[in-house]
Amino acid sequence: MPQTSHRQDWMGLLARAKPARLAELFPDLPDHHLLRAPEVGAVMVQGRIGGDGAAFNLGEMTVTRCSLALPTGQVGHGHVQGRDKAHALRAAALDALLQSPAADDLRRRILGPLCAEEAARRHTRAARAAATRVEFFTLVRGEDQ
Repeated sequence: MPQTSHRQDWMGLLARAKPARLAELFPDLPDHHLLRAPEVGAVMVQGRIGGDGAAFNLGEMTVTRCSLALPTGQVGHGHVQGRDKAHALRAAALDALLQSPAADDLRRRILGPLCAEEAARRHTRAARAAATRVEFFTLVRGEDQ
């Protein structure tokens, strides 16, 4: 299982998770106080030609964000692509809980399966792409010697 002990890693994993699967693994939200109710907005996505060229604005992407606090004081944030407010709320709740003493159990029960499923999706996509790869080679003709 990839290392998911760093907050940036688990927040990314929760944002990329399928909302239905996240709801299945984490159906009940803990008691919380909303600091920022789930809200939909847009962010500008930038790109670069060749990875090191000048940045340019590629376009806007819809995102939903949410912030909450647990009664024990942990604060969680969720940022997800799209307009799924429940997904952002669930991601924020898990972010807060992963900063609590319950973190080890949550890593095992929720992050572990999500990591494995994401790895399987990436492997499947890479295998499909590899099946379309074309190998080029050059034949040496007699007069080229």
